Order: sequence, then C-alpha cells, then structure tokens
Amino acid sequence: MPTSSQPDERPPAHAGTVGRLAATIERLRDQIACAQQAAEGRALIELAKGILVERLRCGPTEAALQLAMLADQAGLSQLELAADLINQAAQDRLTRVSHELLAEYRPRGEGGDSVAVQLREAESGMLGAGDSQTVAESLLEHALTPLGATAVALWSAGPDASLTLVGFAGHSTEEARRWHYVPPGVVTPARRALMERRTVWFTDLAESGLPSIGHRQAVPAGRVVVPAGTGGRILGVLEISWPQPLQRQPSPIHRQVEALAELCAHALEDGAATPAAAPNLAELVELADALADPALVLRPALDADGLLTDFRIHHTNSRFADPAGRPRSVVAGALLLEAYPTAAEEHGLFEKVEHVHATGEAFRTERMTLTALIDHVPLTSVADVSITRHGDCVLLIWRVQDESLRLASLLQHAQRLGRIGGFEENSQTGEITWNSQLYELHGLEPAERPIPLEHLREHAHPDDAAAIGRFLRTVLHHRRPGSATFRLQRPDGSTRHIRVVAEPIFDADDRLLAVRGAYQDISAQHWTEVALAATRDQLAHSEQQAAERNRLTLQLQHAIMPPAQGPVEAFGLNIAVRYRPAEEGHLVGGDWYDAVVLPSKKVLLSVGDVAGHGIEAATGMVVLRNALRGLATTGAGPAQLMGWLNLVTHHLTERVTATAICGLYDPETRVLRWARAGHLPPVLVRDGVAAELPMIGGIMLGVISEADYEEGVVQLERDDTLFMYTDGLIERRDIALERSQEHLLATLKQLDTTLEHSLDRLLTHSNSDTDDDTCLIGVEVL
Repeated sequence: MPTSSQPDERPPAHAGTVGRLAATIERLRDQIACAQQAAEGRALIELAKGILVERLRCGPTEAALQLAMLADQAGLSQLELAADLINQAAQDRLTRVSHELLAEYRPRGEGGDSVAVQLREAESGMLGAGDSQTVAESLLEHALTPLGATAVALWSAGPDASLTLVGFAGHSTEEARRWHYVPPGVVTPARRALMERRTVWFTDLAESGLPSIGHRQAVPAGRVVVPAGTGGRILGVLEISWPQPLQRQPSPIHRQVEALAELCAHALEDGAATPAAAPNLAELVELADALADPALVLRPALDADGLLTDFRIHHTNSRFADPAGRPRSVVAGALLLEAYPTAAEEHGLFEKVEHVHATGEAFRTERMTLTALIDHVPLTSVADVSITRHGDCVLLIWRVQDESLRLASLLQHAQRLGRIGGFEENSQTGEITWNSQLYELHGLEPAERPIPLEHLREHAHPDDAAAIGRFLRTVLHHRRPGSATFRLQRPDGSTRHIRVVAEPIFDADDRLLAVRGAYQDISAQHWTEVALAATRDQLAHSEQQAAERNRLTLQLQHAIMPPAQGPVEAFGLNIAVRYRPAEEGHLVGGDWYDAVVLPSKKVLLSVGDVAGHGIEAATGMVVLRNALRGLATTGAGPAQLMGWLNLVTHHLTERVTATAICGLYDPETRVLRWARAGHLPPVLVRDGVAAELPMIGGIMLGVISEADYEEGVVQLERDDTLFMYTDGLIERRDIALERSQEHLLATLKQLDTTLEHSLDRLLTHSNSDTDDDTCLIGVEVL
C-alpha cells in the first residue's frame, strides 16, 4: 500500500464506470449481432421446414424431425441442409450460382458456412431489412466478407442519371456523408457501370483515376461495380471494395456478384431506397397528347425470366403519323421492333430507347435516320428525336423534317459557310428583303434599313464607283444579269472585298417585277490572290537568281573540266577523260578529274567527288583539285599526298568532305602507285578480264584533321587499260552498290576498238539513276 507521502495512483471512480459501460455496450452489440445471425439462420431453417411440409404432406413437428435426421445422414448442419433444400425448390439464379461455385471449388465463410448458406442468409437479411442501409450491412456480412471484401456501397440511380448513396458498410460515416450525392456528368466507377450497363472490375482503383467513395486510401485497392436492375431498367449500382489489388476472379464469382446485385435491385424496387417521384401512366399519356410533335409512350416488354425483350407502344398521340401510312390504331399496342424492325440495326433507335430506359440518361439529336418498310421497300426519313424516361416508361418524340424546311436549312448553312447573303428588291413597291447573312455581311443590325442597289456607290470605295455604275446600268437599264466586284466600307470603318450578282425578274407582260441577287464576301480570296501574286513575283526573282548562279557555276565547272577532250599520248600512255554533268541543271556537283605530267616526268592521275551540290561543292572541288596538283610537284608519294590533301580539306575549306583517288605512274618502270580516300578502287582490264584493284584503307577527306593512308602498287603491262571513276557512273537508288559494281565489270569485259569509244560506251550503258555528276578516266598502256 502506498504511504501517505506518495500520490494516489488509482483511477478516478468515473473512469471505471465509463469502461464498464463501454464493455457492456460492446457485449450487447455482440449479442444483438449473434441474435440477428441466429434469427436469419432460423428463418432459413423454418423455410426449409415449410418445404418439407409441402413435399412430405406432414406436420411441422414431423418436418423438424425429418430435417434433423436428413442433416445427420448427410453429414451437414441443419442450416446447410436448409439452404440446399431452398435451392432445390427455388431453382433461381442463386441456385445456379451456388452449384457453379461448388462445382469449381468449395469456398466457405469464416464460420464454415457453405456458399449456399452465405447467399441465402444474405437474401434473408436483405428481404427482412427495413431500409437500404440494413441491406448493405447484411450484404457485406453474409456474402461479401467471405470473398475478402471489406466495404460496400449501394447507389440509387435517379431519373436524371444522378447517383445517391442509399446504403453503405465498411466506409466511415464521414466518407458516406461526403459522397451522399453524385450529380449527373461526374464520372465515377458507379456511373461508368450505369452508362455502360455492365459489370466493371478494377484491379486497382487508383490506376483508373476515377474518384469514388473511399478512393483516398493510400494502399492499392480493388473495386467492382455492378448495375442493379430488373426488367431492363437499372435501379442502382452495387460497388464492392477490397483492401488489396484485385486478382482475376473465376467466372462463378462474377455471377455470384451479379446475383447479389440482382437482390439489391429487388430491394431498391421494393422501396428500400427512396426513388424520385415519377408520373403515373395516365399522366404520361396526357403529357404526350399535349405535345405539338408526334410522340409514342413505350412500356417495357419482359419475357418469362423478367428480361427485357422489346417495348410495347402503349399510346400514340393525335399528331403521330406512321411513316408507312398505317393508322394509329394499328401501331398502338404493337411491339416497337414488330412495328419498326429496322430500328434494331446497330446504333439504331431501339438501342437508344433501351439505353435511356436502363440508365435514365435522356437522348436528343437533331438528325437521326428513321427507316420504315412499305411493302418490304425501305422508306427513309430524317427526324429530330427526343427520348426520355418517366418512371418505368419511355416517351419517344420524333419530328420528321419537312423536305422544304430541310432544304431551306441546308441553303442557310451553305450561305453562312460561303459568306453569301441574298436579297430581293420589289420594283413595284420598293420593298427590300435581306436575309440574316446579308445584314451580318454589311455590318448592320437586323432592325436597320437595307441598302438599295441605287445607293450602293455611297457605301463603296470611291475608286470602285465606275464598276458599280456599269453593274447598275446592266441590271436596271439593260435588264440583263450582271456582276461587279467592289470594296464595301462598313459602318465600323472596316473594308471588305465584295462580289455582287443580280438578275431582273419579269412578269408575263415583260414588266420588271423585282431584282434578285446575292452578295459574297471574297476578302479572303482577294488577299490570298494578292499574297499569291507577291509570292509568284518573289519566286520568279528567286528562280532567276538561282538560274544565274547555276549558269555561273556550270561555266566555272566546264572551264576547269570540259565534258570531253581529245586523247592525250604521253610517255607510253593513251589517256582519255569524260565528264557528264547532272541531268538537273540545279544539281551542280563537285566531281573532278585530272591527268597531268609532273616535273618529275611522272603522270598524276586523280578523280574526286565533293559531297553535295551547288556553288559550295563546285568551289570546294576547285580548291581540292588545284591543291592536289600543287602538292604533287613536291615529289611525295600518293599516301603522303592524300594525308596533306586531308589537312587542306579539313582546315582550309568550309565544312567540305570528299572522296578521291590519287595515282602516280612511272613511265620507266610502268609501276602505278596509288592511294584512296573513301573512294571506289580503280578497275584494271587485262586480257579481256576486268577486276578491281585490291582494296586499301583510307578514310574520306575532311572528316578528321589527322589521317593515315595506305599505298597500293600495281605493275602495269602493255595493252592494259585502267579506269578510274566517280560513283555517279554506277550508283542506283534501288540496287546495292555491289550489284552495280558487278554490272560495271561485266560491261568492261568487252572494250571497243578505241579508248574514247570505250568511255562513251560506259556512259551510254551506265545504269545509274541518281542524277549525279560522273567523272571517268581511261588509261591505256601502249
């Protein structure tokens, strides 16, 4: 015991009282839950006893004894046997779902109850519920908790496709208060199920991005939403929540969830939820009769299982006219698809009516094609259609567009799009009639006075007065159709370019009755023409500049490399060259060739190709060709010359890259030393056999500043012929380069009598199609 100096640590008396009260409340709540569960179980057992009384023709006491004995023999509890007896007697959807689940696997609840017991207890609890809140709680406790679900929400669908939360379990009261009402147009999982009229499963609700009750939880959660309806009409939506991502469920589970939604639909239909007030059938008929448009009142037609199959035309108002010409009495009372079978086509009238009846979402359109069969011949008409749901019925209104009205509407839209306004001036009364587009075109209000044709000059640019005068004389004096183009000055100070056309109208005695015509705003066309004219002038100037530039470039190119020159005989060699420019004049290229005797009495042979076209390529070619000539006078070998030429290309030109071959021929030894920079190797023809010289390494010019090049050596013999060329001779867009080289070697197997003829033959039979320049050198050893 504590001493008098220590504080008293015992809890105050009121704390113990509160704890005892809380424990008492919790104990009473558990007792109530147990009593409710026992009552629901007893309800199933009593129902099973009634089935046995009816089947065995016995009393209640005997039925109770029989139920106990049968349960003991089957190894089942009386509750499980009672559920099986009810399923055998009912043969309803819950029976089929129970059998499917038991056939695939035998799921049991927390207390070991079978699927049949779970579903029948849920049904019993929902039927005995006094409100939709109790329905939701019973549904979660008996049927959904065994499936792992932790929360449920029951939504009632309003006539305007809104959603009202009428029951929940597993969600907090605060969350339910926040989601009490979802107005039309807000996209949620429940609305998606309502609009699509199907069950929607969400593996993780957060991934869908759709808001809903309980969606703000941090952990991933599965969700399923099921439309709850009867007779083709969706009364609400059942929404079930899982605390973890939802895995793919077997088909019996899908059907179990849909069966539970059907139970909810019956609860909603019986008034567990409070539906919005809807007019009765007599009021809807009176509403249809008061309409100025043709209208039909449709009632759902159900089959023996309560499924929607069609809609019966309950009433047609006095303004209804059947497109097939049948009297109203024949159409009234018929099924919609029997009276109008073409309404069943995809996205047709029946599909729209069915959707409105199911969801309550109204449907309206200004142009819908309706087809009726007259003696098996389809008759098509266009109508404005409105479909709305009133209680369990549907009001269908259609207004068939009159042909003249439809054409007038079409003309009005055409005038608006074409910025055309029409007018008529009565020559007898002076009355002027304008349409609305013409007022807008002139910048006037509809209440203002139209402008007569004779006063048109006052509203036009002064420089256009003569053109308007000629137009008026043609129409009013000579009485012939006329037209004019002028600048209209509108009251707001803006100017529009206008074209006016008019024609006179005469009576039988050739007297002028009126002048009809139209104004068209051609401002956009006018400024487009001005812009096109300016563009054409600029383009012509640019083309003239480009042509002059290309002409100078070609002159420069031909001055350096003539297309052809006579053969050159020097030091036992016969040398011929050919240059073929690009077929397109604007594609001035950078190909070059050179054959010159050096001071050392050796012969320099080279070809090259600068990348690109135009003046830049041509000037780059001049720089490289002259640089190679100058470098060759130093007596250096081909590999060294290529290294130096690469430095020139990289540092002394403007972003130029090129390929090239450089060869030095020694007449005394008949040895050719050569090097290449990314270029195709030369071709040697000896004894009727054409072959490329062995490939040696060498990067193209200008890519990097420092590059090493290999050097090849070939011993030439008398009657040998060597060809050096650029890729314009063989390159094709549709054939690999290797194939083109094979074609060249095949062509060179048969040389002509002279070297020049051989070069001409190569150019003639070249299969190139790239419109590129071509340089070609032929060297014959004498």
